[in-house]
Amino acid sequence: MTKTEFVSELRSYVVITLALMLSGIGWGCFVIPSDIVGGGLMGLSTLIYISTGLPVGPVNFVSNMLLILIAMKIIGKGFGFKTIYSLAVLSFFVSVCQVYIKEPLITDRFMASVIGGIAIGGSIGILLTQGGSTGGTEIIAMLVNKYHDIMPGRIMMLCDLVIIGSSFFYFHNIESITYGYVVMICMSLSADYMLTGAKQSVQIFIISRFPGKVADNISSKLLRGISILDGKGYYSGEKREFLMMIVRKAEMHLVLKAVKEIDKDAFVSVGSVFGVYGQGFDTYKPPVKTPLSGMSQTKVVRVNGKIIPPENINIESGK
Repeated sequence: MTKTEFVSELRSYVVITLALMLSGIGWGCFVIPSDIVGGGLMGLSTLIYISTGLPVGPVNFVSNMLLILIAMKIIGKGFGFKTIYSLAVLSFFVSVCQVYIKEPLITDRFMASVIGGIAIGGSIGILLTQGGSTGGTEIIAMLVNKYHDIMPGRIMMLCDLVIIGSSFFYFHNIESITYGYVVMICMSLSADYMLTGAKQSVQIFIISRFPGKVADNISSKLLRGISILDGKGYYSGEKREFLMMIVRKAEMHLVLKAVKEIDKDAFVSVGSVFGVYGQGFDTYKPPVKTPLSGMSQTKVVRVNGKIIPPENINIESGK
């Protein structure tokens, strides 16, 4: 390992540790002290803690390690050191919070579920960018996907719904379950925002009587490329030039303002796009290898002991 690679890996572990600290605060300072059962094995560990008094951190670590050992036996050694490191560090931070935080920092359970969910989801988003994972329902998804062709995301969502819903048998009220689902929703939204929110882009189509002037005005205010497309109006039959460009969402208002300065009657269409790679935007990076990598690989088809290439399989006949 070169010095550059070592520094990059060390930086990655520092970021992962800080993200896990944020997650530990979300669980240990807001969700768990408020007796809210979230999703995943951490949510199940919380339910066990509420009902039996067993600390969340050790229960979460042991249950995840058992799942990892089962998965390694059935699927193989597909778990990196970052997964085990993340699991151990998260359990540690949650345990520390449980020792020192006896009461929730916010007495309002709804606000606790929102703040806790945002903190946990944000940490998950950061972890994913660094190739980290805390196991949990991810491992269950791997085991199910081994024998059944079901999307991992659906499996994990179903597990979360079941875990949160099972808290009804202890609390005997819908309110507690609702707070758990609030945590799950906030986690999902926060994680998505951390992954794509800051880099979200929009694609803008502009139809104007003065395409050249509009393009010049946009270029003078914003350093972005503009494409000119030849088109034809269906009703009028007139040939027109359409402007198309992709910008960051935060830059959209600058484009709209520049268009209206030249042509107040211009027709502008704005659509969200996901994943823009190239100069001025994101750089494509190969997917980080995680325990879930390879789930959607083509399954091997054998006939009389011989492997049949996918291109030789007749899908219509099923042979």
